[in-house]
Amino acid sequence: MINPGNNMHADEMIDSDLDSDLENEKEMKKTSAFEADMDDLEVEAALAAMPGNLLMEGEEDDLNLDEIENILELPDAGFPKFTLAKNKARFLRMVSWYRGKEEWIEVAPLSGVTKLFKQQTKELEGIRSSKLDYEMELETGTLTPSQRSYRRDELKMCKVQEKMAVHLISKLQVKIKSGRR
Repeated sequence: MINPGNNMHADEMIDSDLDSDLENEKEMKKTSAFEADMDDLEVEAALAAMPGNLLMEGEEDDLNLDEIENILELPDAGFPKFTLAKNKARFLRMVSWYRGKEEWIEVAPLSGVTKLFKQQTKELEGIRSSKLDYEMELETGTLTPSQRSYRRDELKMCKVQEKMAVHLISKLQVKIKSGRR
């Protein structure tokens, strides 16, 4: 008969190993641009370095996103303007995440690239769905001015993320095709 008391230490070690593995897995699973980490100090520093990049309520951004091929190549001063600082911070996290993924593609294994491709194409569907929802809400004309500016910010965020996702997906496709030859 096995004495259960003798294996208690081994069980505790296995449990702590599983806990640390789960924590590491959570860190590695950040596959969405909105889940990307950026220190609060980095965000504050980036926002402070870009004065005048927030719109006042009712003010319009004169940037035409349709004319921009790759948002990641824009200088900081050329980035879209948002009404809320939190949206600007979210945008900066997104840019950081997409830039990191573009660099990662160069050295990534084919299996990782394929996995990210599937995730990004699925996420792109959600982005486009949200974009349509915001466009429809803005067309109804039943929103208060602050709701309108918030929806415009969200719509712009969707458009920006869509452009970055499409750009990343095209780079992933090139890597997948070149890796299968």
